[in-house]
Amino acid sequence: MIIITSVIFATFTARAEVVGSVDTVFKVFGPDHKIVVEAFDDPDVKNVTCYISRAKTGGIKGGLGLAEDTSDAAISCQQVGPVELNDNIAKGKTEGEVVFRKRTSLVFKKLQVVRFYDKKRNALIYLTYSDKVVDGSPKNALSAVPIIPWK
Repeated sequence: MIIITSVIFATFTARAEVVGSVDTVFKVFGPDHKIVVEAFDDPDVKNVTCYISRAKTGGIKGGLGLAEDTSDAAISCQQVGPVELNDNIAKGKTEGEVVFRKRTSLVFKKLQVVRFYDKKRNALIYLTYSDKVVDGSPKNALSAVPIIPWK
């Protein structure tokens, strides 16, 4: 008798809240193309919030969730209270860990934010980029959060 077991590893990424949006192209049918601004809190670092602006494709395909969004995005992260690093982050064991992921096409493309810790400068670095199963994009944006004592 053969017993097959599988282990599923779940990675927890932050959920974004829409802060606002602006229309960039009017579409007669379906929603307009827009830039969406979203906020998320780092799931593993207390008191760091990141804001992402990203392109959202409208039109009929966009309204149905079938359009592929462009790889354009920007990020800004801030310390919003006393930062608490867990041991794995402080020791550099989680370099390049995905803290946020958003699907930007029906199947193969996603926008990601990964975190690095610069121990020498005591700062957290957040990199956003878009990837695809076959062909990713070199477009990226970066934000650094110096960890400052909080009163």
